[in-house]
Amino acid sequence: MIEKAAILGGGVIGGGWLARLIENGVEVSVYDPDPEAGRKLGEVLANAERAYGKLTLAPRPAKGAWRLAGSVAEAVEGAELIVEAVPERIDLKHRVYAELEAVNTGGIIASSTSGYKPTDLQAPLKHPGRLIVAHPFNPVYLLPLVEIVAGARTDAGVVERAKAIYAALGMKPLHIRKEIDAFIADRFLEAVWREALWLVKDGIGTTEEIDDAIRFGFGLRWAQMGLFETYRVAGGEAGMRHFIAQFGPCLQWPWTKLTDVPELTDELIDMVASQSDAQSGAHSIRELERIRDDNLVAIMQALKANDWGAGKVLAAYERQLYAAAKTAAQDFSRPFVTVETRVPAEWTDYNGHMNVSRYGQLFSDAADGAMRVIGADQDYISKGLSYFTAETHIRYLDEAHAGDAVTVTTQVLDGAGKKLKLFHQMHHADGRLLATSEEMLIHVNLGTRRACDPAPEVAARLAPIAAAHAALPLPEGAGRAVGQRP
Repeated sequence: MIEKAAILGGGVIGGGWLARLIENGVEVSVYDPDPEAGRKLGEVLANAERAYGKLTLAPRPAKGAWRLAGSVAEAVEGAELIVEAVPERIDLKHRVYAELEAVNTGGIIASSTSGYKPTDLQAPLKHPGRLIVAHPFNPVYLLPLVEIVAGARTDAGVVERAKAIYAALGMKPLHIRKEIDAFIADRFLEAVWREALWLVKDGIGTTEEIDDAIRFGFGLRWAQMGLFETYRVAGGEAGMRHFIAQFGPCLQWPWTKLTDVPELTDELIDMVASQSDAQSGAHSIRELERIRDDNLVAIMQALKANDWGAGKVLAAYERQLYAAAKTAAQDFSRPFVTVETRVPAEWTDYNGHMNVSRYGQLFSDAADGAMRVIGADQDYISKGLSYFTAETHIRYLDEAHAGDAVTVTTQVLDGAGKKLKLFHQMHHADGRLLATSEEMLIHVNLGTRRACDPAPEVAARLAPIAAAHAALPLPEGAGRAVGQRP
């Protein structure tokens, strides 16, 4: 992983890169001449933090610091990765490269361009071997795909280094085999966009009706299987060969206008803009971004449960975060953090606060976090050993509402032998104690489903934590029965 990065251009894509980088602990300097850059970036980061809080419960590294730089040179000094996200004008990009090369000669230059070939971008560089295209998708802080394209003079080692960096950021680096205009994904988007404009121009459908055709139909399939795998399934048991034999002839029919470009007249622009405003103009752009992020998080979480597609990338990223937290030095002289998250809107009930079942879920997640700390993780379970919860007692002390940031800390009350007693405390970001949960777990052999002592390596990790926590005061509420008076 890198420690320091620079971003040149703080627009939508630059802001998304900033969010993903600082959420992964990278220090970032940003240069953008727009006097409103600070405000705009702050709003993007607020939405990103909200989304990340719901995307994963895995312990994330301390957030990286960021600052606005006064010049290109100031921003790129000492940067290991330089994200170029300036407007799509090659003369402007070349001027920016000349400025950065005067200060930084070693960092990877990663252009976020949507269409320029890296060979064309490399033309004026003194050190062209370090330039690649790293084309992301909006929102960059959530969508994992980044298309990596090498130019004619790009060093092979730079491509491999870039792939490792983006994978460590929780992304899916896709190395494009050959250098082409617009790469792979934008080729599809251009084709769909062109056909959609014809459908609007010819009065076949409105912008909303066309969007409905995508989001209620093939868009859901594409989100988890893509194009070719979707059509392979459509071919039935005979697979892709049958699909092509059945539907291949229609490729000769004049269904689409993909080779024709509709003229962007004022009339067509007004038609598209007015229909789009009518479709979703009731929401501000920031509100639409949050709605989009909530939907993307839900889809990625659903895919993660099936270890598929973008969810598989998220699962790998979480394993990476858990592994880093496991090896990091932790302070067990006090209760340790096992959950940090924000309350999703769908977790609230008719009273407007978090549903009681979700308190239980977070405390269950906290127990899972404690298991990872002591080494009773997925690898341990695969060996036939685990802990089962035998009893819990939850106290609901205060309200949590949609969007609230909450943290759960865990204290080991008893860690000897087969029994493990934990005490979880859930706090609001403002310091309020929201709830507590006392939990008794029993170590079991998954083969016999009977109690047994934990493996020596788990017992060895648990013992010093239990000893340190034994010196702590008994938390208020521990050992209480239902309805017991203070």
